Amino acid sequence: MHPLHGGKLGLYFLAWFVLGYPVGVFLSAQSHSRPTALIGFPLCLIYALICFSAWYPCRALPAGREPLSRILLTHLASAAVAAAMWAGLAAAFFAVFPFSGSITPALPALFAVGFVLYLLAVASYYVVLAVEVARQAEAREAEAHLLAGKAELRALKAQINPHFLYNSLNSISALTTADPGKAREMCVQLAGFLRRTLGMGEKSSIPLSEELALTRGYLNIEHVRFGARLEVEEEIDEACGGYPVPPLLLQPLVENAIKHGIANLIDPGFVRIHAQWIAAANGHPGVMQIVVENSFDSEGQSSRQTSGFGLATVRKRLHAHYGPGAALHASSADGVYRVEMRLPADS
Repeated sequence: MHPLHGGKLGLYFLAWFVLGYPVGVFLSAQSHSRPTALIGFPLCLIYALICFSAWYPCRALPAGREPLSRILLTHLASAAVAAAMWAGLAAAFFAVFPFSGSITPALPALFAVGFVLYLLAVASYYVVLAVEVARQAEAREAEAHLLAGKAELRALKAQINPHFLYNSLNSISALTTADPGKAREMCVQLAGFLRRTLGMGEKSSIPLSEELALTRGYLNIEHVRFGARLEVEEEIDEACGGYPVPPLLLQPLVENAIKHGIANLIDPGFVRIHAQWIAAANGHPGVMQIVVENSFDSEGQSSRQTSGFGLATVRKRLHAHYGPGAALHASSADGVYRVEMRLPADS
């Protein structure tokens, strides 16, 4: 499409119309004929059409892809032809209309002006093409980053499901001998959980309320295994329910809490999930804070929870989904392991 298409076209012809006045004055002075000044307006409007068509050879001969000699030769020849047509058109006006004086002394200067104007139009079009190429390159780069991020998210989600399934099957295997009834119940719970997660890989985000429902499904599975040894606490701001998060974002954290925390305890332990809005203040934008806490054996090897699969996966997913706008911090104190996520409000 021509860059002057649309509203810019009117401004383009207006500029040429304004140029018609000095061109007409010049022709009037050279021919010593006062009415000749009126010729400048139609001459410039017609030449505007000629220069308008210069866009197409510019597009056909993009800079950097075609030999410079070919580009220069093409546009210099086109400028000469266009300027000669312009001068010939002025001479034709003088021949048709009964103007006094002669236009002949003005034709060389008119040719030179037309030659320069055409080349200026060509230069302007090449600037437009350069801007267009730069814009397309930026769009391609942005699209590449987006696709790379989506590919990373898909890869990470593809890792989560087998990892979770592997751990769940190990738990079922351990229960088959110790308590076959609980093993069967856990199989039913697992089937329901997997049914709910079916198709999650196709979604880039889900509401936090739906993510919490999936997390509860996982905790129900583990509750069959641990019974009274597992206590679950939730404190969720109602305003957080609709916030979009990547699917299965919490599940690896809760799985970590079970595997490296609750499973190593003799006494009952807890898993707490908190979500709240932190309002904007002092120029800092508002964020949503999600905290997952669990009790653990402080004398055991808690470092496994810090460097495990779940935490590393969540960090990567946050970076791929939100970029630098999200943060994740993990800490432990007094037998409580805490993972805190802060997600940008404008996700």
